[in-house]
Amino acid sequence: MVLADSYRGRRLRFPNNAAVAADGTVYFSDSSTRFRIEHYKHDLLEHRPNGRIFAYRPGADELTLIADGLYFPNGVALTPDDSALLVVETGTYTLSRIELTGTSAGRRQTLAANLPGLPDNLSAVGDDTYWIALPSLRIPVLDRMLPLPLVRSLTARLPARLQPVPPRYGLVLQVDRTGRVRRSLHGPTGRYAEITGVREHDGWLYLGSLLESAAARVRLPQHACGPKPGVGERSRD
Repeated sequence: MVLADSYRGRRLRFPNNAAVAADGTVYFSDSSTRFRIEHYKHDLLEHRPNGRIFAYRPGADELTLIADGLYFPNGVALTPDDSALLVVETGTYTLSRIELTGTSAGRRQTLAANLPGLPDNLSAVGDDTYWIALPSLRIPVLDRMLPLPLVRSLTARLPARLQPVPPRYGLVLQVDRTGRVRRSLHGPTGRYAEITGVREHDGWLYLGSLLESAAARVRLPQHACGPKPGVGERSRD
């Protein structure tokens, strides 16, 4: 059943991650008004603020626009009291907080900037901490192209084999309500790479990937410090 597929008479092109509030409201990212999922790299390379955040309220005639002018908004997660929404922007390597209630509703605050990779999906643990999946480390050549729109546009039109390719690497971050990184789990061998989704349950992290053919899981370490554990025990399910 389709709940919503357009805004002000125009079809949505790239609905992405979603979070559901206690009252049934669905908050979700529309990553690009220009490109569909099969051309997501074009949006990232063009680096334009084409993204939006919407709310779908059951019974409403139209979506509610929560925020726009975002650079490939991707993962979203609600705070425990549903008073704010956390959002990652893949195109700017940032984590932000958008207020949803009271006189400050709509106000946006950057919690973490200059993340070490391209953030993808975001999930709430339930204790006001959040996991961020980063399918790719930062690619230096892309960072150097940011102030060069013509070069970015031309690169987006190159065949895939000629575009910058990140190394195989597994990376997830846990952040608190202020955006401070509490722990990071690394898979430097690339055994399970391009992690796009992460969920915590009963002492395990469950992972999804853009590349791999199976889900994966990794046991959470008892302490945030210490050696970096490898990512990925493949699920047999």
